[in-house]
Amino acid sequence: MVRLITTKLLGGLMAASIGILVAVAPAAASGAYSLSGAASLTGGHNSPTGVRLTSTGTGYSAISFAVPAGTTFSEIQSLATDYTITAGDCGGGSPRFSIETSAGNAFVYIGPAPSYTGCTTGSWQSSGNLVSASSFVDTTQLGGTFYDTWASADAAFGSVSVTAIDLVVDAGWKFPTQTVVVDNVNVNGTINTFESAQTCKDNGWQAYGTFKNQGDCVSFFATGGSNAAG
Repeated sequence: MVRLITTKLLGGLMAASIGILVAVAPAAASGAYSLSGAASLTGGHNSPTGVRLTSTGTGYSAISFAVPAGTTFSEIQSLATDYTITAGDCGGGSPRFSIETSAGNAFVYIGPAPSYTGCTTGSWQSSGNLVSASSFVDTTQLGGTFYDTWASADAAFGSVSVTAIDLVVDAGWKFPTQTVVVDNVNVNGTINTFESAQTCKDNGWQAYGTFKNQGDCVSFFATGGSNAAG
């Protein structure tokens, strides 16, 4: 499992709204995420770096986002991502946000409701904020229903502890290859653009257009943005 660092809003460096395709410049690090399965870094959408999530056959890819200790289900207020499907389609319950809780997982599917199939492929899309009173969340593992609304899920499971939030692709069994590239992933207000000191290496610093050299780029992320670019 690869441990990496996420990014967050930094005054003057990123303009973003929940569920809107955004343009970004380098941002300082916050929080953490990890990649698993066949997940890998790749080019992003209006940022140098995104994550490629691929499932072939029974394989999977996932990004796991850390959440603050003590977070409850009712405190989840925003889940959104920019995404492009480059192989296969949405379907088979994938791609999805998986909300890990102490009582089981709740699933938020990406794609046109209610079937979550027939996504636009080959171009970047915005999921919009998938957390609203009337939008659906699958709470069957918690004892709820497949088409539970957030309002009813909050009433029933609002106090349940959330331990992590994952973005998962695992429907290779259906297509048989499903590949989704994601960027600007909004997890409860933190917009993850996947830039880090690691992405400065192998001439990656040049993609930002703001750094003098690799060391300048690495220093920016290592200091949380206090060492300004250039």
